[in-house]
Amino acid sequence: MKQLMLSALLMSLLAACGSQPPKEEPKPAPVTEKAPEAPAAPAPVKAETKPVLIDALKDPESILSHRSVYYDFDKSIVKDEYRPMVQAHAAYLVSHVNAKTTLQGNCDERGSREYNLALGQRRADSVKQLMEAAGVPSGQISTVSFGAEKPHAMGHDEESWSQNRRTDILYQGE
Repeated sequence: MKQLMLSALLMSLLAACGSQPPKEEPKPAPVTEKAPEAPAAPAPVKAETKPVLIDALKDPESILSHRSVYYDFDKSIVKDEYRPMVQAHAAYLVSHVNAKTTLQGNCDERGSREYNLALGQRRADSVKQLMEAAGVPSGQISTVSFGAEKPHAMGHDEESWSQNRRTDILYQGE
């Protein structure tokens, strides 16, 4: 009988340990009156932005917007100061295989018509040679000499003449 009582006592202890006290229910938060919130302003609508593609040939910030190589009197050698510009145009032509350019050789009014036409051609050809050396196919470049027929400046002095001794770089469609 002792065993029976001991077993009953153990069972009741185990039953008492297994139960959990009732949980307290959380109290609701006190209600405070707030002013009604104004409706939120709608988010600003962002306009769809598309990248603006600027033609490098027309961008005044680009070296490609510069189109004239100027020469000393009776010379057709491209000066060092114009070589980066010519190289930039050559790189443009290499990367735009459908683009074509015309190099127009010009002279000041001094010299005979025949001499100026020949000098203008040498000037255009000197720019063409630099471009071809930079990888531009000869089919993308044409040359022409206008001699003294297309002056930029109309004066009869060194300042005007220096503006007329040039090779102009023009692209097809301009």
